[in-house]
Amino acid sequence: MTSEHTSRPVWMVRAGEGASLIEDFRAQSLVAIGWSALGDLSRYATRADFALAVEQAMPELKPGQRASAAGQTYRFVHEIAASDHVVSYDPDSRVYLLGSVTGAYAYRPAHSAEFPNTRSVRWLGSVPRDALSVAARNSLGAISTLFLLPSQVGQEVLSRLSQPSAKPHESVQPAQTEEDSQEDIYRDVQSKGFEFIKDKVNALDWEDMQELVAGLLRAMGYKTRISPKGSDRGKDIVASPDGFGFEDPRIVVEVKHREGSAIGSQQIRSFLGGRHDHDKGLYVSTGGFTKDARYEAERGRIPVMLMDLDDLVRALLEHYERMDVEMQRLVPLRKVYWPA
Repeated sequence: MTSEHTSRPVWMVRAGEGASLIEDFRAQSLVAIGWSALGDLSRYATRADFALAVEQAMPELKPGQRASAAGQTYRFVHEIAASDHVVSYDPDSRVYLLGSVTGAYAYRPAHSAEFPNTRSVRWLGSVPRDALSVAARNSLGAISTLFLLPSQVGQEVLSRLSQPSAKPHESVQPAQTEEDSQEDIYRDVQSKGFEFIKDKVNALDWEDMQELVAGLLRAMGYKTRISPKGSDRGKDIVASPDGFGFEDPRIVVEVKHREGSAIGSQQIRSFLGGRHDHDKGLYVSTGGFTKDARYEAERGRIPVMLMDLDDLVRALLEHYERMDVEMQRLVPLRKVYWPA
């Protein structure tokens, strides 16, 4: 390929679920997308036009889904240009078809009533999925029907077409092993998932937060008693083996749910005041703790654990499967499997 061709953008256009459209793509030298309810997309000129059309034609979609549909259809019509590259995946043979766009957008309902929006393509060849780096495979695995590949991923796909037998990660510069690259992606997914869960927990109101902390303690084997509304004399929850606080350990819990408002040393001293000698303390603050508060807790006369939002979410993940169904509904999570 010439340098002019290798510098062109590379777009992913998915071939429906599984490989439902890939043979049509090959045989008819095109790529196609759905959103047939919008009719001929050439009628819409701006992103706002597309957004309004999606809202009117598909009111059942959530706002985020409407925005995604409007953005993808707009890009298919107005941003993909002749000579840009496209890739589409064939899961049966585990290869990416790579082609060059040869024409403008065309509305062709006779081609497919479900996927009438097309761009003509000259297919250049295919690239085995296993020939690509893990980072490239990860980028190509995004769920959108249409998206622009990052420049370096697009360049890698194009280079593998020129060198189909090249092994993944071949480079002049030393590269990570596949295991290292997978681990980097896994850590990235973990980190993003953890932050999303923190967002979910932080969005709870105070009463639900109190219930969640009590549910976490029950998942750890304690029975809990939540203080009634009003003055709690420095405690929101009492956890103990018997549920009444007669048996040791008796854990006295205070829950503060004020984002951006760190708990100070005076609040820790107030919490410690009036505790029994054999009590244990748990202070939960989604706004965190000052350095002085942590020092105050360390030198307290009874053991006190300070739990910020990060600590709370880590404990939630550790004990989630043992929590009450009602508590799981407060923070619904799903398990994601990853290659070991």
